[in-house]
Amino acid sequence: MVCGMLALTGCQLDVVADVVIEADGTGTITVTAEANAELVERVPTIAEDLVLDDIIEAGWVVDGPNPTESGGLILTLTHDFEGDREATNLLQSLGPPFNDPVIGRGQTGDTANNTARVNLGLPNGFAAFADEELISAVGSVPFEEQFDQSGIDPATAMTATFRLTIPGEAVAGETNGEPIDGDRLQWIAPLDGSILEATARTEQAPSEGGAWARPVSNVALIALVAWVGFMTLFIAYVAIARFRRSRRYRRRALP
Repeated sequence: MVCGMLALTGCQLDVVADVVIEADGTGTITVTAEANAELVERVPTIAEDLVLDDIIEAGWVVDGPNPTESGGLILTLTHDFEGDREATNLLQSLGPPFNDPVIGRGQTGDTANNTARVNLGLPNGFAAFADEELISAVGSVPFEEQFDQSGIDPATAMTATFRLTIPGEAVAGETNGEPIDGDRLQWIAPLDGSILEATARTEQAPSEGGAWARPVSNVALIALVAWVGFMTLFIAYVAIARFRRSRRYRRRALP
């Protein structure tokens, strides 16, 4: 998406996809694309040339492009999600170098299992940014000749970073991100043609603030059962007492 629109110019571009998953499974995806001053100098109309209508229509909130202190431009896109499926669909819409993303969430008893997997990289180089229809229409990968003449490749023209904040305790052996800022994980995408499988899994126990809920609910359930049992016995006792009383009245009424 944004990566393809900017990286095809062949200048330095830094892209960060930052996913924050809250304790209830909702969250936000923030994508930041920053072009350096050289790119802006070579393509001074880059801000005007960006077509973001489809992105906005898809529900992304667009901020920028805004100038940076170093003379570049920065574009920020954000989109909230309500659950793992929506998060997966939003990440899939980004395209390379964030390939085949899957965000998952399951429940085992009181424990929530949160998972994330993304294949990071550009195995086909800049061609990954152009779909088959575009290549067919143009006859080749856009700007392919310019790339070849300049010697520019993805590894020297851009960087791509995937960051993830995910609730719970990381499961050893199933999480390969670099911890940063506490519970935040980070992966740097290889752009030399290789693929890095970014994986994470956490086990999320009930929060301390809500740990009292289950014992209280159990006590309330026991109290309810006891109350229903007591009321059943009481009603039965009243019914039997009335039956016996009515029998005595009938006997006294007999001549």
